[in-house]
Amino acid sequence: MPRPAVVLLALLLVVVPALLWLAGNPYAARLAQLVLLTVILAVALNLLTGTAGMLALDTVVYFGFGAYAAALLSLNYGTSFLVELVLAGAAAALAGWCVGVALVRLASIFFAVATMGLAISFHATVLNWGELTRGPMGVRGIPGFRIGEWNLEGWAGTYYVTALVCLACVWVAHRLTHSFYGNAVRAAREDEEVARALGLAPRRLKAQVYAVHAAMMAVAGVLYAHSNRFIGPDNFVLLESALVLTAVVVGGLGSVAGAALGAAILVLVPEALRGVGHLRGLAFGAILFASILLLPRGLLSEVRTLAWMRRALAAGGWGRAGRRR
Repeated sequence: MPRPAVVLLALLLVVVPALLWLAGNPYAARLAQLVLLTVILAVALNLLTGTAGMLALDTVVYFGFGAYAAALLSLNYGTSFLVELVLAGAAAALAGWCVGVALVRLASIFFAVATMGLAISFHATVLNWGELTRGPMGVRGIPGFRIGEWNLEGWAGTYYVTALVCLACVWVAHRLTHSFYGNAVRAAREDEEVARALGLAPRRLKAQVYAVHAAMMAVAGVLYAHSNRFIGPDNFVLLESALVLTAVVVGGLGSVAGAALGAAILVLVPEALRGVGHLRGLAFGAILFASILLLPRGLLSEVRTLAWMRRALAAGGWGRAGRRR
């Protein structure tokens, strides 16, 4: 196993839980779970916006779909968490493929405007479809994580479930990005005509990436519904999509590690700025503005991250295709 993977596993599964146990603060545990959820959203959006080059603002569509699907299935049919994870992810992937096939024909800002329209339409739907979503009152009383006969209560069970799913999503994003498939998607991003000359199908590749990103965001929505125990239309407004996009840009477009770092910054920096009171929003905005101005390619740019990962894999005796030599 490459050294970065070992470090990540030890950090999320040993170090962070130990620190949370020593702190004994439920709020800190909830904050850690929120970081992990945002990491899933950021790495999913990074696949679409960073690797495939399609600027999207529809995060709340599939995130909210997964959350409402999990809430309604668990309350009405008593389904387990794993069943909801599979059903919501598969349904979002299918919907994402259908939407992606239509939207990838649009270029640049037109794609972004179309996805923004999807986000606005989704919020209006969950706000006004009271018979299904309970409208502005939201869905309350969502049960916690249940796997078979096991009910995972308390911060430890919730954290470990969220961490394991987050690690799985990061692994999928990493394998897609650092592979021949990822190279093909980047080729389609840079020049579709050259990609076609190489025998690639740029639109099909982008539609596939769109479907994968939708499935990962729906998975994050399932986790959010069961960990928060309440969801409502105000949780899925367009601003949330913009914030996740900000995390990807600050971390570094095209970089999985950068997206994860940007997500952590997006959640933790506002909490660190609580001491400045009502100026917290202004201070956070100034920090984001300065980071984009001084580091336009993000904290961890795509080129830098690709070179670092290849050196790390080579040092660990792993080949270019990710197999042990």
